[in-house]
Amino acid sequence: MEYKDYYKILGVDRKASADEIRKAYRKLAMKYHPDRNPGDKAAEERFKDANEAYQVLSDEQKRARYDQLGSAYNNWQGRGAPGNFDWGQWTGGTRVNMDDLNEMFGSGGIDSFSDFFRSIFGGMGGASVGTSGRARQSPGYQQPLAISLEEAYHGTSRQLQSESRRLEVKIPAGVKTGSKVRVANAAPQGSDLYLIIEVADDPRFERDGDNLRTTATVDVFTAILGGEADVETMAGRVKLNIPAGTQPEQVFRLAGRGMPHLKNRNQKGDLYVRLKVQVPKYLSAKQRELIEEASKIKF
Repeated sequence: MEYKDYYKILGVDRKASADEIRKAYRKLAMKYHPDRNPGDKAAEERFKDANEAYQVLSDEQKRARYDQLGSAYNNWQGRGAPGNFDWGQWTGGTRVNMDDLNEMFGSGGIDSFSDFFRSIFGGMGGASVGTSGRARQSPGYQQPLAISLEEAYHGTSRQLQSESRRLEVKIPAGVKTGSKVRVANAAPQGSDLYLIIEVADDPRFERDGDNLRTTATVDVFTAILGGEADVETMAGRVKLNIPAGTQPEQVFRLAGRGMPHLKNRNQKGDLYVRLKVQVPKYLSAKQRELIEEASKIKF
């Protein structure tokens, strides 16, 4: 059995971060997706290899096991590769339930991957593989899909071309980067397609789970005397009450103004507003006179 270098397939270093692995996979998936290369078997194989590599390297436990195997394989090669590499310690002889494997590997079941993958992660190569009698899932494919934070807030849809069919796919409100949206029978050979959501950064907000963080600015007089500040939310502008004596960088919480919960869009996180206090560069003579007078009064 031939060893497959998943890092080489994705074109990343062995110390690559999860974000680097995700970006490398996304680039390859978009380049070699069968819908972009109809009838191109070579492109389809590259797409399958990238999908398989990503399934392993994007999962902490599977990646750790694969790295252990790679280290042992490289040591074997370094000794001059005498005889055959002992795959037995990696394939084992454990009985594995196929439904458990389908659940573990998510994107359509283990049958969509190479013999190498199935041998190392599926208990093959001497293992007895059982089924519980449920129908096996069809092999699946993954494809990255970028959406804006606003689309993630409201929910959105995308038009997909699948061979001769045009499909409208609903993206639910509350999705996060890494969320999977299943599109049944949308990939080649009737496989399921899994859209891997990537929510783009928004210059107005920082996302923290279902909570959002933003900033608002008031002048120094509003901070001292109290007043209101305009705050932008995902649902439009609102007025934030500013108490007298508010300090720079003070944080205010607006309950229920964050992102909707994926499983219940009526439940929302909170919006946290950090207040910036703007000090004027120029003062009128009257303003300067009043401030100088106030500065002489001891608190």
